[in-house]
Amino acid sequence: MPLVLDRKGLVDAGPGDLAVVRTGRGRAKLEQVLGKASDIEVVLEGLLVHSGSRRGFEPYSEPVQDTSGRVDLRDLLSFTIDPETAKDFDDALSVQEEGGGFRAWVHIADVSAYVEAGSPLDRGAAERAFTTYVPGLAAPMLPPQLADDRCSLRPHEDRLCVTVELPPTGEPRFYRSVIRSRTRLTYAQAERREAEPDVAAALELTDRLTAGMRERRFARGALRIESPEIAFEFDGRGGVARAWKESEPTSHRLVEELMIAANEAVARLLSSRRREALYRVHERPDPQAVELLLKKLADLRVPTPPAPEQLTSALAAEVAAQTSERVAEHTASSGRGREAFPALVLRSLKQARYDPENLGHSGLASTAYCHFTSPIRRYPDLVVHRALLRELGLTGDPPPSDLERLAEHTSSREREAAQVEYLADELCLAWLLDDELFERGWDEPFEGEIIGLIGSGLFARFGDVFEGFLPARRLPGDYFELNELGTALVGRRGGGTYRLGDPIGVLVEKIEKTDGKVELSPAGRPRK
Repeated sequence: MPLVLDRKGLVDAGPGDLAVVRTGRGRAKLEQVLGKASDIEVVLEGLLVHSGSRRGFEPYSEPVQDTSGRVDLRDLLSFTIDPETAKDFDDALSVQEEGGGFRAWVHIADVSAYVEAGSPLDRGAAERAFTTYVPGLAAPMLPPQLADDRCSLRPHEDRLCVTVELPPTGEPRFYRSVIRSRTRLTYAQAERREAEPDVAAALELTDRLTAGMRERRFARGALRIESPEIAFEFDGRGGVARAWKESEPTSHRLVEELMIAANEAVARLLSSRRREALYRVHERPDPQAVELLLKKLADLRVPTPPAPEQLTSALAAEVAAQTSERVAEHTASSGRGREAFPALVLRSLKQARYDPENLGHSGLASTAYCHFTSPIRRYPDLVVHRALLRELGLTGDPPPSDLERLAEHTSSREREAAQVEYLADELCLAWLLDDELFERGWDEPFEGEIIGLIGSGLFARFGDVFEGFLPARRLPGDYFELNELGTALVGRRGGGTYRLGDPIGVLVEKIEKTDGKVELSPAGRPRK
């Protein structure tokens, strides 16, 4: 039976509009007109709606902000460092030099003070599990009044936190606090030290502290793999003005190392006392997967560490970490495989997930790890907050009734959110590439790198941020097949070889903007 549109409200929709329509009983009702389908920001909103990421919020009563019984840290110099477009500031930092070392405070928004355990909003947040981010937009886990305002650690406003205090020596301290952030910095501002003199001085201290923390983490066997994110700027006319890889390594390190330290400190406390929580686990890789990784890298002429004949899971984790170091050194010195080779290492590892049991985090070489530092945007962090506060005797909130199910649900929701975010980036890049080709012409080749191979063709990164698929049928001079290790497409008659990490010139043949797909053809002949 054909669908019949409810005429009510159709006056607001026109040709080329993107709209939300609810169907049922053979009818379709127009619920919302999002805007023109030619506008990338409208398309991104449509993606959030279509994926189920954009949902309504449950009713809640916001409690009066109560600072009694909290450690007053409002006079302590604190600052936040976040992406330029961020609105939900989960974490703030404070660092002071002390006795030849450093004392650091990691202040995390106390969402548990505003979201009552077991309330309708709490159950809804558990179901959403994550904030889903797409360029310029977010589908928040919590209502914007909480996520962007009351819980967000905005500068010059009193905010309730749970603080992890990391002394130069001895055990960390954990307590509820009230802070007043001095300033909100972007990563770029922190990188360039664009701040008041005392904040800039604090950034220098944080730099010295976290540089040592990072080296110690790698020395204990953590993986050395960096995957810069792509950022976007819109042109205000429905298009994408530009895209670039975020590259502020120092400022990212300032935040990342202290977040890791806080997460580990909380996880060690809870696991040592066998307390119920959600741990962030990354199990050791399968020895067979690491052995295959070494064979692939050797085939690609990438230096690899020696491996024992009998590779246990523990040894496989050590070899994987050493391999990540060798790959990082090789790509930096040779310029080959900057995208492809680190991806090979990642694909040889197991996927991180949530679990009620502390199983360690192989990628970080950590014996105990959890997510604690982003409770505004991740529900597992809120679960860990409540577990910590319960252990400190500050609340009596019981743990969730079925942690096993919650661990599976949040792990699944994390993957779903990541897929939405990946597709959003692909859509933005397709929009931008289409505009660039309109200006420069479709006959101008791009220099790229082969970053992936399948039997039917190859994937290439080009123009620094773009990615496309080149079908094997378009490769000239031969019939190409994937070799046994999956590291190259090889011509049957010796017509050439296309290897992972090789440079390649490409032309754009087709852009499917609605799917974010790009099809390529070769701009030159394969190397002999």
